[in-house]
Amino acid sequence: MNDLSTAHAKFTHMKDGSAEDWAIIASNFGTFAKNLPDRILQHLRLLAGDFGGFPIDRLNHCLQTATLAYRDGKDEEYVVCALLHDIGDTLGSYNHADVAAVLLEPFVSEANHWMIKHHAIFQGYYFFHYLGMDRDLRNNYRDHPHFMRTIEFVSKYDAPAFDPDGEILPLEFFEPMVRQVFAKPVRSLYKEAQDVMA
Repeated sequence: MNDLSTAHAKFTHMKDGSAEDWAIIASNFGTFAKNLPDRILQHLRLLAGDFGGFPIDRLNHCLQTATLAYRDGKDEEYVVCALLHDIGDTLGSYNHADVAAVLLEPFVSEANHWMIKHHAIFQGYYFFHYLGMDRDLRNNYRDHPHFMRTIEFVSKYDAPAFDPDGEILPLEFFEPMVRQVFAKPVRSLYKEAQDVMA
C-alpha cells in the first residue's frame, strides 16, 4: 500500500470510492484535524485592529471577555467559549454567533454551545431598541434551561468587555486552553470513526 500521507484517492465521483481511497482520506483527515487549534487561533487574530466603532478592537474584546470569565473562576471550556464567542465576526457579519457556535459544537457541552449560539440575541437587550428592534427578544427563550446561563454570560463577561483600561490577558495565555478543548470532539457526526481518522 502507498504511503497514505502522500497518496491520493483515485475516484472522481464519491460513488466510485474504494476502501483504500477512504483509508487515504481518513489518514489525511486526522493530520489536518490535529492542526485545527492553530487555524482557530490564526482566524481569531484576524479580529485584531478591527474596531467596528467599538472602544476596543474585536480581538481585545474577545480576550477581555475570556479574561473576565477566567478571573471569575469559570472552567476551561467556558473560558474558551468566551474567547471565541465573536470569532464569526469576520465571515458571519449577519450571524456571527451561529458561526462561533458551529465551530465549538463538536467540542463543548450542549449548555455552552447553546449559550454561544444565542448570545447575540441576549446582548440585544442593551441596544436593540436603539436600532428599532425588540430589546426583549431574548424573552422568547425564557423557559429554556440555558436562559439564565446566557444572561450571565452576556451581562458578566460579554457586555462589560469593551474597557480599554480593563484587564486583557494575551492570546498566548489562552492558547493551551484552546488546544485542550479542541483536542478531541465530544459530539460529532464522525465520532464513531474517530480511531480510524486519528
